[in-house]
Amino acid sequence: MLSITFFVLLILIFIFIMIDFSENSDDFTDRGATLAEIWGDYYLNYIPEMIRLVSPVAVFSACLFLTGQLSERLEITAMKAAGVSLYRMIVPYLTFAILCAIILSSLDSYLIPKSNAERIAFEEKYISQKNERIDRNDIYRELSKNSILQVNYFDDDQAIGYRIRLVEFDSLAITKTVTAQNMTWQEETRNWKLSSGNKTEFSDSGYVQTRFGSIDTVLNIQPQDLARSTSDIYQLSYVEATQYISSIERSGAGGVDLPKVHFYGRLAYPFSIIVVMIVGFSVASVRRRGGKGIYIAAGLTISFLYLAFMKIAEPFGAHGSISPMVAATLPHLFFLAVGIYLMVSAKK
Repeated sequence: MLSITFFVLLILIFIFIMIDFSENSDDFTDRGATLAEIWGDYYLNYIPEMIRLVSPVAVFSACLFLTGQLSERLEITAMKAAGVSLYRMIVPYLTFAILCAIILSSLDSYLIPKSNAERIAFEEKYISQKNERIDRNDIYRELSKNSILQVNYFDDDQAIGYRIRLVEFDSLAITKTVTAQNMTWQEETRNWKLSSGNKTEFSDSGYVQTRFGSIDTVLNIQPQDLARSTSDIYQLSYVEATQYISSIERSGAGGVDLPKVHFYGRLAYPFSIIVVMIVGFSVASVRRRGGKGIYIAAGLTISFLYLAFMKIAEPFGAHGSISPMVAATLPHLFFLAVGIYLMVSAKK
């Protein structure tokens, strides 16, 4: 099974690269990307993500092919006659699937996010595509229960925010406002530098206004909290993604359900290998008229429905219609139930 899975992976990755190159070759040429950059910085870093995406399909195809061969040669029938049940036969399949799921999850936690970050940086530079930024203008963040930050525009490349307004208040009224032309992230000290601004402090007797050239300040917010995009989660390890979601919730930003769906989807995706293994074995272990063609047709149909279910559920979780965790796990649980039903109803 390992050799078949590896072969299918190679074929799918090759097809994926050829299609992607044909679609983006004009952008590569127009924007001056060299062959070394295209194949070294882009496709080399794209391969880990491709492996993540197509691994369930590769394992599913290998399962259908191998089990279909055993079924066509009546070897499964012979094992049944010898007293070996389908439940016993599927154990090696599940062992292989669990091992693949663990490996894929480990890659997705450590290696794939780093390669995705480099690939996405290449795409932003050389490939025409729609802007994936979630926040663009008039960004508001709740720094604490008594303070709000407004940033008119944030340049994520330079980590500079423009036209800043910070408001502090108590239960009765505004106590202080700070306005500045810009604020710049200081990586060394992990704080912000406000430039060309005014600080106004209010009291019962009036207010005091102070101008400043530049001041350093510590704000409960980081650059990634102001420059979110739909691909952020795929560039972070599991630990970093958890911290990222927590920082969004802490800052009071909206749209937190989308990164949650993406993150929970990443966590659940390796489990799909186990699911398709159960479904594939259940379908292919029963000898049917039509030979291998029926297995291939069934495999393509199930793969399409599985993928469609995941894509359909995702927007509902992203917009809060259902829980992000439910949106990410429901397709896997549904097809797991289908696989168990097919396994139980198969002739033993």
